[in-house]
Amino acid sequence: MDPIPLSLPFLMDGATGTELQKRGMPLGACTEQWALEHPEALLELQRAYVEAGAQVLVTPTLGANRGALEKFGLADRVEEYNARLTGLTRQAAAGRALVAGDLGPTLHAIPPYGETPFEVLVGFYAEQAAALERAGVDLFLVESVMAMAEARAAVLGIRESGSRRPILVTCYCDEEGRTPSGTDVLACAIVMQGMGVTAFGLNCVDPAVAEEQLARLHLYTDLPLIAEPSAGLPDLASGKPDYPDNADAFARRTPQWAAAGVRIFGGCCGTAPAHIAALGRAMATVDFSAFPPVEKDPDVIPCASEKEARFITPDVDVGETIQCTDHLMEDILEAEEERPVGALKIEVLDTDDLEIFAREQYAVRDALCLWSDVPELLEGALRAYQGRAFYDGTAELEPEFLARMSEKYGLILL
Repeated sequence: MDPIPLSLPFLMDGATGTELQKRGMPLGACTEQWALEHPEALLELQRAYVEAGAQVLVTPTLGANRGALEKFGLADRVEEYNARLTGLTRQAAAGRALVAGDLGPTLHAIPPYGETPFEVLVGFYAEQAAALERAGVDLFLVESVMAMAEARAAVLGIRESGSRRPILVTCYCDEEGRTPSGTDVLACAIVMQGMGVTAFGLNCVDPAVAEEQLARLHLYTDLPLIAEPSAGLPDLASGKPDYPDNADAFARRTPQWAAAGVRIFGGCCGTAPAHIAALGRAMATVDFSAFPPVEKDPDVIPCASEKEARFITPDVDVGETIQCTDHLMEDILEAEEERPVGALKIEVLDTDDLEIFAREQYAVRDALCLWSDVPELLEGALRAYQGRAFYDGTAELEPEFLARMSEKYGLILL
């Protein structure tokens, strides 16, 4: 993947939706459609962000994937909307800022939480990523991640569109560090690091939550971190969100975010060009070279299930191998609850096994060793697994194949 053509640290822009609402966009409107109908409002906003010091402008395409556009009867406008909106953002950037193609939630969920197959999600993101690539974006921002499957599908979709541009990923979480689907953001960071994203962070969270959770992520990940908080928690008493943090209040946590590993700064809901300008001024006062890297134990290996971060050592005990039978879910729960050994080992021997594993994989919470001596089956299991698995080296698989699995899916090779 190409590196970002900017040195760290750098400054991104702020909110689009709440700022367009100030400029007349109704609550509940399709942001992409309204922006195209009122291009002067978008251009004025994004030019103000450039004047405020933003080095990256984000395209207003958060909901410009086929799944999200279906809600407005616009599913056939993916190519057009992404091309036109990127063109407007490039016009506003005028060569003074990079352009990040924004990809957001599809409003679809995979089983058992919804009825949309994972490969359909990948297809939604691949279609949008290809349109953004053709429109000339410099990098991608996968934003407002609510579930692990969204993040994984977006990264796979971007790569399968043929693009090798840098990918930034940000999650939304509560004060406990959980996304709305229950995933620990540390688990998501571990999976995203394994899949080779360029940076990871949080968006649309309260600034205090951002500080606490990013400090935790910094202890266990090696990625540059991203802080794109909202301007505080909104007050809805008036019927529309009122954000409490003015520009100076918003930017005051910049030194703490920097100490927590943040190297990419920006804003989300409630932030305006004034907030971004204040953030830039605050960044200029921070000596980023003064923060030493976090020392990590090389024998502690981060893994993750769909919901939980897990850590293993090279000599991890995987217990008895679990076969993919019709009782796989019960076997997983028994292994984790009655004979905990730190990790599970599940073998996938044929296509029936793969189908069962794909259906029940969400039950895994501990670290997972996936095993197959058939390359296609192992890749199928890695693709279906919404976590970061490891491989114990006991099957005779080609090193080149395993290296590809490690690069694409984050497979850990012991």
